[in-house]
Amino acid sequence: MTIALHPTLPQTLAPITLHQPRRLIVGAGTVREVGSWAEDATSILVIATPITAGFAERLQLKGRMTVFDAIPGEPDVATLDAALAAARAARPDLIVGLGGGSVLDVAKLVAALWDSGQTLSTVAGPNKVSGRRTRLAQVATTAGTGSEAGIRALITDTEKGAKVAVESPHLIADLAVLDPELTYSVPPAVTAATGVDAMAHCVEAFTNRRAHPMIDGFARMGIRLVGRYLARAVRDGTDREAREGLMLASYYGGICLGPVNTAAGHALAYPLGTRLKLPHGLANAIIFPHVLAFNQPVVPEKTAEVAEALGLGTGLAQDALLSAAHGFCRGLGIEMALSAHGATAQDLPGFASEAHAIRRLMDNNPVEMSEADVLAIYTAAN
Repeated sequence: MTIALHPTLPQTLAPITLHQPRRLIVGAGTVREVGSWAEDATSILVIATPITAGFAERLQLKGRMTVFDAIPGEPDVATLDAALAAARAARPDLIVGLGGGSVLDVAKLVAALWDSGQTLSTVAGPNKVSGRRTRLAQVATTAGTGSEAGIRALITDTEKGAKVAVESPHLIADLAVLDPELTYSVPPAVTAATGVDAMAHCVEAFTNRRAHPMIDGFARMGIRLVGRYLARAVRDGTDREAREGLMLASYYGGICLGPVNTAAGHALAYPLGTRLKLPHGLANAIIFPHVLAFNQPVVPEKTAEVAEALGLGTGLAQDALLSAAHGFCRGLGIEMALSAHGATAQDLPGFASEAHAIRRLMDNNPVEMSEADVLAIYTAAN
């Protein structure tokens, strides 16, 4: 089957493989169903943060439970090593990730590595995980990364100042739970930034060189849900309908990452996380309007769909689109100036060099972005 997606994109669709958790449970209060699903587990390691560890009793687990809650916002190799040591001490037959994307990524790697003989360095990249893995449940407590749906995990290598990406179908969860009640306490600023991150996953997959009609469907649903519910959830964190809508948007974004992945937006966001220590969602929110506008001339129809779904307007010229998208993020309470987060003009060329070198993402962008283009975006965002 041949479909003309856009004159600059491949005319023949590449084959894709879609991986999803073996079981997905969605709805308020569903966190308690983890216990009945895992009633045969005798030793469980729950990976969490000091905050999300407070939800551990809601899992209603019957076996011996060990909680490792030393997961920071941007986990690094030392964090993973400590979590692996905790797993080797507990010898679990079930790993439960209970948290946001950082927690869920660490949980994937712990499940795959603690008893396999492999190390992070030997599994970095695509399809290197052996397949020997402990059973894995992923319970999301934010709506942003969609990591509970995906086959990737990212860890920061502080020595290199870069992200280590592991991709394998063996990282997919046996059970994923989307319980909006676990997100009620997420602060407005985090809700806003993670919501934009979920939307960016969808938008970057939707406008990608590797875009595919099947993934486009998930992306459209995710973008529309963010447009409908993100501002509501920022205003009222206990709005159950809005919270559940955002969790679905995040999940759909996670599905998009598997066969298509993100593009320049995330490549530009990564140095902001490793160098400025910005939370991943915030970094993506700052960059999102600029890359959306940059790509518009190459993917005008899809960009117009994005703008309409987010309520930015119709028939927008490039400058108007940038202004509207910037206003959308700023209206959520996000501080959009890099300089307000510690960036200096002297930092930007280094950020640009690093971002431009992330070819696994930059090569997905619908139009080539030079290092000078990247620097111009950082400069405009500063």
